[in-house]
Parts: sequence; structure tokens; C-alpha cells
Amino acid sequence: MDRAFVPGEFLRTLTSQPGIYQMFGQGSRLLYVGKARNLRRRVSSYFQKQRHTPKTLAMLAQVTRVEVVVTHTETEALVLEANLIKRHHPPYNILLRDDKSYPYLFIETGHGTPRMSLHRGAQKGKGHYFGPYPAVTALRESMVLLQKAFRLRTCEDHTFHHRSRACLQFQIRRCSGPCVGHISGEDYARDVADTIRFLEGKSDEAIRSLGERMQAAAEQLDFEEAARRRDQIAALSKIQERQYVAQAGGGDFDVLAAAQENGQWVVYVSFIRNGRQLGGRSVFPRHTEEVRAPDVLAAFLMQFYSDKEVPGNLLVNVLPRSPTSLAEALGSEAGHRVMIDQPQRGPRKRWMALALTNAMGALRQRTQTAGAGRRRMLLLQELFQLPEIPQRVECFDISHTRGEVAVASCVVFGDDGALKNEYRRFNIRDIRGGDDYAAMEQAVHRRYGRLQKEGLALPEIVFIDGGAGQVARAQAALDALEIGCIQLCGVAKGTTRRPGLEMLHIPGWAVPRQLDDDDPALLVIQEIRDEAHRFAITGHRARRGKARQESDLDGISGIGPKRRVALLRAFGGLRGIRDAGMEDLQRVEGIHLELAQRIYDFFHVGRA
Repeated sequence: MDRAFVPGEFLRTLTSQPGIYQMFGQGSRLLYVGKARNLRRRVSSYFQKQRHTPKTLAMLAQVTRVEVVVTHTETEALVLEANLIKRHHPPYNILLRDDKSYPYLFIETGHGTPRMSLHRGAQKGKGHYFGPYPAVTALRESMVLLQKAFRLRTCEDHTFHHRSRACLQFQIRRCSGPCVGHISGEDYARDVADTIRFLEGKSDEAIRSLGERMQAAAEQLDFEEAARRRDQIAALSKIQERQYVAQAGGGDFDVLAAAQENGQWVVYVSFIRNGRQLGGRSVFPRHTEEVRAPDVLAAFLMQFYSDKEVPGNLLVNVLPRSPTSLAEALGSEAGHRVMIDQPQRGPRKRWMALALTNAMGALRQRTQTAGAGRRRMLLLQELFQLPEIPQRVECFDISHTRGEVAVASCVVFGDDGALKNEYRRFNIRDIRGGDDYAAMEQAVHRRYGRLQKEGLALPEIVFIDGGAGQVARAQAALDALEIGCIQLCGVAKGTTRRPGLEMLHIPGWAVPRQLDDDDPALLVIQEIRDEAHRFAITGHRARRGKARQESDLDGISGIGPKRRVALLRAFGGLRGIRDAGMEDLQRVEGIHLELAQRIYDFFHVGRA
């Protein structure tokens, strides 16, 4: 059993070098990660007789041990602190709610016919990345406009290499049809170059290049080509009209405005690339009680940019704590110099004012949403007669097609509404296809077994999409985990499956209960249930589509995409390959004797 931490002897052994310190509680649970220029001075300050905030006092009461990691510089300590916070999510650190990677527009130049696509994650491919965009919807809209203007392909390489005629994108004039030779390689390369110029902010150069090509086509009496270039120029002009262009020479900036209201903090980030505003996004940090704007921004910057592109200039409305060290840490990670500046005048000041306006608007909208979320939780508290207002509600659903590739979903709701970054899916395994009861038991056991293991908060209410059978199996999973603090409720659709006729199955109730179709509590339950259903269906469809695209041939060593296509073309499908003899298989290009034997054995040996 862990005992209370005795700081005296430990503090005497501490070094004065820079580094990070980690405070642990019962069961080695990480409570807090901090960085220090001088470890001895910083850690000692926690255990001296001075005034601490209630939050700090609550944390210190739980500390059972402290560990330190010495680093060469304060910059290294900042980077290590941010990585540990993102990995472990300590409850007393400022955390980001929205921590997903942002989408980029990617033009792949490693292919003979470059492709335009949406990209998330590590930027390892050969080509040009443009962004980040604040949302996928904004990026998709930009891609549609660029397709109309430049007509670059967006199809996957596999589709591109196996087209015999142009697709619908060519028919609606969003692709120039390079797959079937409707455009020469030279002209397509020029379109790619013009697209890159435009995205780099050199729109005048791109339009000038298209104008020259239009003039050349007209002089050669190729009026169809000239008209196409004319339409491209018109499309680019329309795009320019829709985008805000800076008046101060362009450049790459992120504008960050931190604002606070009623104890809730928000950081609004506006992305400006090549002088063009790509939009913005509001991020609401957690665990920000009794903190100030410099602390919020300092924590935000290191976590937010730990896995994202960092522009050379970060404009902030309040300078963060230790701005020089932060800039050095971000620059060392990005591989280029990073400046953190608080603008005082000119266009940058106007950008900041706009970001601050958006931040305050996001706070007001969140306050309204939080009020609605609290009312939702009050209704559920009243329905289930709980002693306290629930803080967390979860719902499970199972989706499959006649037992094929079953997927379970778990959606999470709180005071803030749907907590989508905490949604989870479970690929159901090792059960008979179509057994929804066993699938539900497995999903519930895996979900709360993991939460128990990681010491994370359990929900007060769990809804199950189903009737008494599903609820009984979910209860069995909770009993096996010795969890007795969760209120289960099955939501059965009824015989007609019409909304408003749901029956609620609750352990301890003598009979199922049906609420009035206009009961506010029922509307809340329907909203949560429908979200679980949507999330399960999308996961199942994606998994089913992937499973159906896979071929039996993928399980044969030595069969790659090219040989698989050659075999399918030669024999017209898997049945033809299965019926082929050794000599027939060897006639296919790339299939030698040993591989032919392997293919033949795969379909015949042990399958009689």
C-alpha cells in the first residue's frame, strides 16, 4: 500500500539542473508533470510553508512519490513535459480537449501523374503539403474549387492504373482525364505546377501562366483548349474573391487568442498561410481552475504543436510564461526559428482583434451548450432518481450485416454534450456471427475493464441499444468486473420500431417502462441512442468494405497487387484461379513454377 510522501530526504538529494518532475498518487497514478529550470528550487517550493491554491493543496494531499528526469536544457524539459502530458493526461495539468491532427491538402509529386488528396498524420510522402485547414469540410470545399480550376486527379493509384475510360469526375469537368490520355503528360504537369503556385500564394503567376497558354491555344486555332483555359482563369478569379489576402506582404502565421469567462478558458487559433486565411478553430483546455492566461498559453503551445506544423510566427494576445524558452523549444522541434510575438499595431493587430472576437463568441456559444447539457443531465437524474447529477453518460450499440464483421460502438456524453474524442469502437471477435447478446457483453467488458485498468472515470449511466437480453449480458460483464456503481438502461425499439414507442429495460424495475413520446427525458435518450447507432453503422460499413476488398490471394506469399491483377484478368476471377492447373497458372506473367505450386496448394491442399 502506498504511504504519504515524506519530502525532507528526497529534496536534499535533488539537483539544481533543469528537468521535469512527476508527482504520483495511489497505485502509481500520475497526478502532475512539471518542468523546471532548477529542479531543487521548483520542487522544494511545493513543500514549503507558503500559500497554495486549493487545487495545488488537493494534489499535494494525494502525492505518494515524486520522480525527476534531468535534461540538458530548459528547452529539452519543455518538450519532454509536453510529450508526457499528451501521453498520460495527468488530472492536475492543463489539458487540451481537441487534440487531433489537422488535415492538409497533399499534392503527391512522387508519381508520374501527381494526385491531389486530403492528408492527416506524419508528412512522409514525397510532395507538397498545404495547410493546416481547421476542419475537413473547409479542406474539401477548397479541393472542389481547385478541381474546377485545375482538374487534377483525386483517385487512388489502383483506380488510376486500371481505368479503361474516364470516370464521372471527367464528365463533370473536375478532372482532365490523364488516366486514359485525354490530356498530355506535359500539359498535366503544367496544371500541377500552376496548382502549386496558386497554393503557395503566387496566384498572379498562376493566372499569368494560364493566360499565356490560352493565348497560345487561340493563336493555333485550338479554340476548345483556349476556352478551357479561359474557364480556369475565371474559376481562379472566383477563388481569389472568396479568400482574405493580407495587406502586409503575406507570410505564414498562427494567431492565438486566449479568453476566459466564468472560469472557462478558450484558445482560438486562426491559420494564415501565404497571406491567406484558412479559417480557425476553438480549443477548450481542461483543468484550468485558478490559472492565468500566460499559464494557459504556455501549456497550450507545447501540447498543440507537439505533432503539428509550427509556422515561423505565432501571434498571441498575451505573452505566455517563459516565451523565449517556449520559442526555442518549438523551434528545435520544428527545425526552424519560431517567433512568439504580441502584436501592437497594423494588420497583425487586426488579425488578433478578429481572433479575440471569435474566441469570445465561442465561449458564449459553449456557455449556451453547457446549459443545455446540464438540463439534459438533470432530466436523466430525475428519471433514474440518482442522488447526484450525472457527469458522464455512455451508450453502446452493435452493428453487423447478417453477423458479418460485427462492430460495437460506445459514445460518451457530458455537460458539454457529445465528447467525440472519447468515442470508441470495438471489433467483435471470437463469437458466433449474429449473437448480439455475446457481442454486447464483450464490448461492455472490454470498455470498462480498460477504464478500470487505467484508473479513469466510470459513467454514472450506461444505455444499451436493446432489450432485456442485452441488458442482462451487459450486467453480467459489469458483475464480472465487480462494478456496481453504474445505472444500466436498455432502450428497445418496440415491435413497430417507431420513435416514441421505445421501452426502457432497467435492472430492478418489475416491468419495462414506456415514456410519453413527448417526454423530454425520452428525447434525450433518443438523441444519445441515435448517436451510438450512427457511430456503430459508420464503423461497420468501413470494416465491411475493407473486408470485401480483400482477396483470398492476399494470403499467399509472393502475390502482390500486380500479380493478383494479372491472375484475376487471366482467369476472370477467383473461381477460375481455383480451377486452374499448374501449367495454366505458369502461363500468367510473373508466375513461376514455385509460386504456381504455392497457389495450387493454397486452393486444394487441406480444402477437400
